[in-house]
Amino acid sequence: MALKRGLSGHKSRGGGSRLPIALVIFFSVLSPLIFFAGRGLYANASSGQINIPVGSSKQDLDWRQRLALQHVRSLFSKEASGSWCCLCFLIPVIDVITASTADMGPLSLDSFRKNNFSASWKTVGAETSVESTTSSEPIQIATAVKREAPKSKETGISDDNSKLINTPAKLFRRAISIMVNSFLSCKFCCLIQQLREKRREKRAADLVRQEDDATIRLENAAIERSKSVDSSILGKYSIWRKENENENSDSTVRLMRDQIIMARVYISIAKMKDKLDLQQELQARLKESQRALGEAMSDSDLHRSAPEKMKAMGQVLSKARDQLYDCKLVTGKLRAMLQTADEQVRGLKKQSTFLSQLAAKTIPNGIHCLSMRLTIEYYLLPLEKRKFPRSENLENPNLYHYALFSDNVLAASVVVNSTIMNAKDPSKHVFHLVSDKLNFGAMNMWFLLNPPGKATIHVENVDEFKWLNSSYCPVLRQLESAAMKEYYFKANHPTSLSSGSSNLKYRNPKYLSMLNHLRFYLPQVYPKLDKILFLDDDIVVQKDLTGLWSVDLNGKVNGAVETCGESFHRFDKYLNFSNPHIARNFDPNACGWAYGMNMFDLKVWKKKDITGIYHKWQNMNEDRVLWKLGTLPPGLITFYNLTHPLDKSWHVLGLGYNPSVDKSEIENAAVIHYNGNMKPWLELAMTKYRSYWTRYIKYDHPYLRRCNLSE
Repeated sequence: MALKRGLSGHKSRGGGSRLPIALVIFFSVLSPLIFFAGRGLYANASSGQINIPVGSSKQDLDWRQRLALQHVRSLFSKEASGSWCCLCFLIPVIDVITASTADMGPLSLDSFRKNNFSASWKTVGAETSVESTTSSEPIQIATAVKREAPKSKETGISDDNSKLINTPAKLFRRAISIMVNSFLSCKFCCLIQQLREKRREKRAADLVRQEDDATIRLENAAIERSKSVDSSILGKYSIWRKENENENSDSTVRLMRDQIIMARVYISIAKMKDKLDLQQELQARLKESQRALGEAMSDSDLHRSAPEKMKAMGQVLSKARDQLYDCKLVTGKLRAMLQTADEQVRGLKKQSTFLSQLAAKTIPNGIHCLSMRLTIEYYLLPLEKRKFPRSENLENPNLYHYALFSDNVLAASVVVNSTIMNAKDPSKHVFHLVSDKLNFGAMNMWFLLNPPGKATIHVENVDEFKWLNSSYCPVLRQLESAAMKEYYFKANHPTSLSSGSSNLKYRNPKYLSMLNHLRFYLPQVYPKLDKILFLDDDIVVQKDLTGLWSVDLNGKVNGAVETCGESFHRFDKYLNFSNPHIARNFDPNACGWAYGMNMFDLKVWKKKDITGIYHKWQNMNEDRVLWKLGTLPPGLITFYNLTHPLDKSWHVLGLGYNPSVDKSEIENAAVIHYNGNMKPWLELAMTKYRSYWTRYIKYDHPYLRRCNLSE
């Protein structure tokens, strides 16, 4: 049976001319296939495992192999033959081609080994008949393969020889089909890959273009925003302003400063390299440039000789560069100069902080002069002329009463004058002023010389309140303690520029003055009054305030404007919430409020024993573990859940530290407050806000002129 199949296979292959025609077509279209087929034929022929077809000679096989090799070499020698991905179709069919060439005989044992047939297949016999090479009959190899079928114990039936053998022509056609399909799929893959590459390139170009467009839009938006910014804030070097595309008006000043910097660099390098002549020349030009530059901030401030000095310096710098320039040395010198400049800036910032705190604590010479002159004049007056009129109004609960505690005569005069000038009926307003012993005479004398019209005024001395003593007042007792004196007056708590500037804020003398803490004793100072409006001495009244007495406080003690924003000026800013007493009793996110203009209901005050609450917490803070010194933190604690929020238009704050308070808010406010270090009577006051305060001062007053007080 096996022998018959072998013969039939030989006949079908050698009987006709279909195979040569197919081979010619395959050679011209798919030469790589013929190359691998030829290689397989050659290998199997040498090992004696193929059947040579009938009607074909060994010379025919050699001719076909040579033709296939020539086609393959010509294919692989052309570099421009296309992408390698188009040859990928050869990979999946190599094994099939090899198998087909190995199966030229009817059955090849080698093909079974390659295809990993089951071990139950066995070779029964193999006969090889070799005739003379001159014979026209081919060499025939018959291999019978018999598969032992396992005999069933039940039936005892065994299968006959099963043969699953394909002819070489069928194997060839199968290989051709697989190769064509692979070729088409690889061609499709190559096309897809090329489309993907083009799509990636297009996408990258789009992204770059979008990025460029976005950058241009951002730059244009920044330029438009810069137009609305005050140039005095940004200075003349804003890179976003289009007018800076032209040459700056101070370009000469900048160039001379750059020359001075480079001259210093080359002087140090010349000294290092013993170029004494060049060093002296650079030093001489440096002094000339510094004198010509002076304190000039723009070209218009420069001396007429500045251009000549700049030109001479440029020539010397060019000479120094030719002789001394060393990139590493110059870079090191510039870095050292930069570090030195940074240290100087930090030192100046500390000094500025110290001086601003110091200025906030002090009284200007003009105001001190005014106080001294008024004090002398007051004590020269006879006793009968030291009294104010309308003293019967001081305890009348039907009038509008104000409490003002101050040691600054000029500031107190502005508060009273601004209130009276904006009041609808000044005769119903009563001012209760309290000062210290040093300024008591000056405060009396000023209002005796400048009476507030029909309004009532009364001045008292805090040192004459006999009930205000250390046994009753915790603050007075703490101020007399050794720990407080150590904190304020001993050297181990430095107040130097380097280490004390940050704590200087809490060493302001106002925290030691009872005038600052007297606000917690209003019912004791004014026992006959029901309501009183507390005013700080750094405020200006711009509208009639009588409407505050008709505001319903809803049973609360304190009516005040809240100051909290989204995350600032809340309780955690002022109090130490790491302390269990604070954390247990208060909400860290509770809203803070402002001292400066506060309406106090003294009847509810007495019922709630507000002064007792203040004493309790002040005693607990003897070591300053609950809050730092001041009156706002204890005020927040004392009036916690007892404060009624007023409309913000009643009281606008920040004129002593915030340069961006809206002008419309200031002009619409009933009271403006210069809280902060930049008080309006100090030289460091913000000029844009100072006019709201100075309009209530008569600078032509003889006492003000004598003390050189002017706008």
